[in-house]
Amino acid sequence: MTTHSRPERVGQEIQAAIGQILARGELRDPRIGFITITGVKVSPDLRVARVFYSMIGTEKEREETQKGLDAAKGYVRREVTSAVNLRVSPEIFFSFDESVGEGDKIDRLLREVREKEGW
Repeated sequence: MTTHSRPERVGQEIQAAIGQILARGELRDPRIGFITITGVKVSPDLRVARVFYSMIGTEKEREETQKGLDAAKGYVRREVTSAVNLRVSPEIFFSFDESVGEGDKIDRLLREVREKEGW
């Protein structure tokens, strides 16, 4: 028995396909900065894929990147469908992943405590 469900496996394939698109530089929108795809959550019926990304930058840069990604949804959807070979083309939504920034904040706070307490 496998440890992954079908939506999780499809999500991993979609994440790899989008990573390839980004690595080849196919998204030429200047609003899209350097981003990292941190995960993909796919609905049980495989019709919706929520793509989570992270980036370093200001709030304004994040908003511009979101606008650029939203504008590129159609292209990304077409490329993902051909790369993953799905019967139904999933609708793609991009969401900023807040967890990376929160993790950095927690790590910084723990380092400050270690320095003060001498751990």
